[in-house]
Amino acid sequence: MSALWSFEELVQATGGRPLGQAPNGISGISIDTRTLEAGDAFFAIQGEQFDGHDFATAAMAAGASVLVVSEGKLPALGRLAVAKLVVPDVLKALEDLGRAARARTKAKVIAVTGSVGKTSTKEMMRQALSSVGAVHAADRSFNNHWGVPLTLARMPADCDYAVIEIGMNHPDEIRPLVKMTRPHVAIVTLVAAAHLGFFKTIEEIARAKGEIFEGVVKGGHALINRDDKRWKTLVKLAEDAGVKHVWGFGENARAEVRLMHAELGPVSSTMTVRIASEEIEARLGAPGRHMVQNALAVLGAAKLAGADLGKVALALGSFRAEAGRGQRHRLRLKDGAFTLIDESYNANPASMAAAFDLLGKADVPAGGRRIAVLGDMAELGAHSQKLHADIAGLVAEAGTDLVFLAGREMKALADALPKELPVEYRERTDDLRDLVVGAVRPGDAVMVKSSKSTGFNRLVDAFLNTYPGAATGD
Repeated sequence: MSALWSFEELVQATGGRPLGQAPNGISGISIDTRTLEAGDAFFAIQGEQFDGHDFATAAMAAGASVLVVSEGKLPALGRLAVAKLVVPDVLKALEDLGRAARARTKAKVIAVTGSVGKTSTKEMMRQALSSVGAVHAADRSFNNHWGVPLTLARMPADCDYAVIEIGMNHPDEIRPLVKMTRPHVAIVTLVAAAHLGFFKTIEEIARAKGEIFEGVVKGGHALINRDDKRWKTLVKLAEDAGVKHVWGFGENARAEVRLMHAELGPVSSTMTVRIASEEIEARLGAPGRHMVQNALAVLGAAKLAGADLGKVALALGSFRAEAGRGQRHRLRLKDGAFTLIDESYNANPASMAAAFDLLGKADVPAGGRRIAVLGDMAELGAHSQKLHADIAGLVAEAGTDLVFLAGREMKALADALPKELPVEYRERTDDLRDLVVGAVRPGDAVMVKSSKSTGFNRLVDAFLNTYPGAATGD
């Protein structure tokens, strides 16, 4: 296996001062000793809750080939018998290495942001583009001030495509990250009321998302959801940033990547898409209209990156939703089976609507029920109580039979739901566990949805640890 970086390249990119015996090569980049592999360079980043320098000994024990450390921490680390690269600021050194990776690659670089759908779009694009070339993308949602440079720094020199997810919850967060990324294609999946606690209006969120266009390379493209209410705002931001080629995707008749027809099934969807003058038939191996929208962005980006659309469309059929983002489990009971829909990673009003669409379209046989297990939507600020109460409309539209709620903000929904609907509310997540696990019956469809901070993944784990997987066809 060839090295990701030579030690000399690492020194040149970061401007650091080398100490000790230089390794033959660096196989990877790590900031976490729990996942560090032998041969990795360990960047001892100092964060709000941890200092990577405290884990330098663990990094060496795990086989790190070099430690990238700050000058001020060197005295305490001098005894460690491993090569070191001493820099003024470790995070800046990681950023510099990310820029060096971007400078050396010949890959088509695609950047993705949005209030909802960016991680699923990134994963869908990784899988689809893998059918036509070597793809680099983060294996998790590494989309912040350290995640983006880390993803770039890990990019092999010889990949064909790179997909970089960029997130934010404040203005001016995307701007420096996209200028580091310099994408050929910049995508905004959808602007919605996520992180509304940090903004006055959704229009402000749109302007923050629009920062992604400021890093697009000359001759590059903006790919924007044509069905988004902030379409005109985003187009103006792209044009102001100097992007000459602006494409729309969606159901709108004027979208360049247009959904002509879709059949939405309980576990997959089929679609007909017109891209410029070409029509593409595709099957998507995950359910939901929101996933179809993500697939439109993937097909549009593939077109703009010069990929073979036929192969990309075919690859969409094997895509499956990730854990916490719509992943489905068929679990066995004594007298049958039920479906668990895991939406536990994130929640905002737009993704909540998409999750209830999944629940409403779930295949529920006679005797089965639609059950919603819901936790707080985070970072909604002064709008939180109203937005939580508004979920009552989604509950009704999906034909929900039973509701379990946890979290202080979800009390507003508990109060808004009709008295005749069976509802169980608890303030703490863990107080729901035995209730929800014990409530299921054969034929039920259970959807678990919440922001990550509420820990609803523990409820998903409780289901998976209690009930075995059902055989295919159950």
